[in-house]
Amino acid sequence: MDYPSLHKGMQATSAMPSQAGRSSRGTILIVDDEEDILELVKLALVREGYDVLMAATGEQAVEMAQARQPDLAILDLMLPGIDGLEVCRILKNNPRTEQIPVIILTARSEDSDIVAGLELGADDYMTKPFNSRVLVARVRRVLRKRVAQNLDRGVVRIHDLTIDPARCEVLLRGNPIRLTFSEFNILYALARRPGVVFTRYQIVDALHGSDHIVTERAVDVQIAYLRKKLGDCKDYIETVRGVGYRFKDRPAG
Repeated sequence: MDYPSLHKGMQATSAMPSQAGRSSRGTILIVDDEEDILELVKLALVREGYDVLMAATGEQAVEMAQARQPDLAILDLMLPGIDGLEVCRILKNNPRTEQIPVIILTARSEDSDIVAGLELGADDYMTKPFNSRVLVARVRRVLRKRVAQNLDRGVVRIHDLTIDPARCEVLLRGNPIRLTFSEFNILYALARRPGVVFTRYQIVDALHGSDHIVTERAVDVQIAYLRKKLGDCKDYIETVRGVGYRFKDRPAG
């Protein structure tokens, strides 16, 4: 098998993006200096619908995380140059990257290493050898948990909308609008983080869990109904072509 050339000093590379017409479940940064591990993890993630970025050194990992803002990083500890623990420390101490979830994937299995990784802010810790299906399941779990944490159930007031999850109520300029449960949750998820792009898969995972069977078209239909009910405020929900949806962080005009 031919593996991508990612030797020390070469720039990080990215896997092919999702095919045209398909949205990605998210973008995962894999950091490992073993080319066979990079390829194995990449194939497992791409098969599940994720886009993949790859780096072979700690320096490359930090640079790519800051530039590309992946949805999650899978991080080896034993790296040339900056080691994985230091990469984790740098990411978690930088406001630009502190929210990126980290799964440590390493041959180091000492309790002290596990404790150090988790105390630095890693969301999960796996040791090599590993099962790729288990790794993908943990990626899904961490991403779903992170999205759920971001959906703090407080009242959201933005532009002309007031969204109250305790009452499951939406007021548009003081007037209630009737939404289905799914429409409400989609609106709440988007409005809670204005300006942040959610892929269709992320919307489904946040609302139903990663094993919920739903087509991307179903998400588009729900967004269309939601926009119709928002009337002249329908443009608050923006389509990001080839990616997903986001809520405007400032009103037009």
